[in-house]
Amino acid sequence: MRNRSIPGSSGLVRPLSLLGDPVLHSPCESVMDFTPSLTRLVEDLFASMYAANGVGLAANQVGTGLRVFVYDCPDDEDVRHLGHIVNPRLVAADGVTVRGPEGCLSLPGLEAPVERYDRAVVEGFRADGSPVRVEGTGFFARCLQHECDHLDGTVYRDRVTGLRRSRLERAIRRAPWS
Repeated sequence: MRNRSIPGSSGLVRPLSLLGDPVLHSPCESVMDFTPSLTRLVEDLFASMYAANGVGLAANQVGTGLRVFVYDCPDDEDVRHLGHIVNPRLVAADGVTVRGPEGCLSLPGLEAPVERYDRAVVEGFRADGSPVRVEGTGFFARCLQHECDHLDGTVYRDRVTGLRRSRLERAIRRAPWS
């Protein structure tokens, strides 16, 4: 029997959308109904993220164009951050800009250096409709910005420029899933 206190333990692992899938490149719709189907989506997102060994997953990465993401991500001090956000809004991204390696479950096996702010604040709701505000620094701030980008129809590849972009595009063309 599955343990319902562990996020994703009652969820189904869904197939991941890969780069090029139209759902990844379109802005997601706001959630209007906080119903049991939303709770099931959050559970499925956790189950799918854990199955793929990720630290964050947006709903459009499993083919659902709704503004929802989950995370189980450490910050730079190795503090674990676990949760989900419905209708997230990135209300602050500031501090030092850091270029660091970034990967994505929708571009499996690849990564490239992406500039992100070292601090991010996201506001939204939990699946039960209660408000939530999440602040992250370091790697967790990168995760929050990355997942918010997904819901706006942006993948990290869109933020890579110049020679790094050329190298990433070459790697994408060679990837077995491409």
